[in-house]
Amino acid sequence: MRTTSPIAALFGKSPFKPMQEHMRVVDECAESLITLFEALLAGDRDAVLAQKERIFALENQADEIKQELRSHLPRSLFMPVDRRDLLELLHRQDSIADTAQDVAALVVLRGMQVPEFLRDPLLPFVRRVIDAVHKCREVIAELDELLETGFRGAETRRCEEIIRELSVIETETDDQGLKLVGLLFAHEDELSPLRVVYWQRLIEMVGHVADHAENAGDRLRLLIAR
Repeated sequence: MRTTSPIAALFGKSPFKPMQEHMRVVDECAESLITLFEALLAGDRDAVLAQKERIFALENQADEIKQELRSHLPRSLFMPVDRRDLLELLHRQDSIADTAQDVAALVVLRGMQVPEFLRDPLLPFVRRVIDAVHKCREVIAELDELLETGFRGAETRRCEEIIRELSVIETETDDQGLKLVGLLFAHEDELSPLRVVYWQRLIEMVGHVADHAENAGDRLRLLIAR
């Protein structure tokens, strides 16, 4: 007996349901970075490895949803949204999970250890980055209501406000990231040059998670404007 694809089943409910399911998994993947860095700060190598595996599994799940969605998304959509716009939004959502995976891989492969001067500001930075991802998920969750209202009216204004809030959070993460890099350079004599390079890269990569969340929000803003 032929089985029905889970994504195909979601399309039967709403053309946006698969996008929302993808964003749900992406959000869980990114949120796992908080636990990863908590374990890193605690010096718990086993917990770091466990969270790395969780992040990789969720990123793989997001990839599977993405591929299914691409396969089942109709060439012609009878709604005020272009197929190419949805695929671009999907790509930007997926970049969040891809970058979270890259962060986890770097932490594990380089055996990163947190310098003392980064211990206090590091976790608030990571948590604020994930706030941006949560805000992105919040606005993607409004896609059904946007469709019902024809991308007009109060629902559109609500989505635009969420996107503005997302932009504010992303700007805050930029500031936090710059301060962390500034601390790193202020204490670079205490670390090996290679360790400075990899910590700078790691801080920037974590910041890119918020960047991708904002990019997804910006893409949705363009979609609404059309």
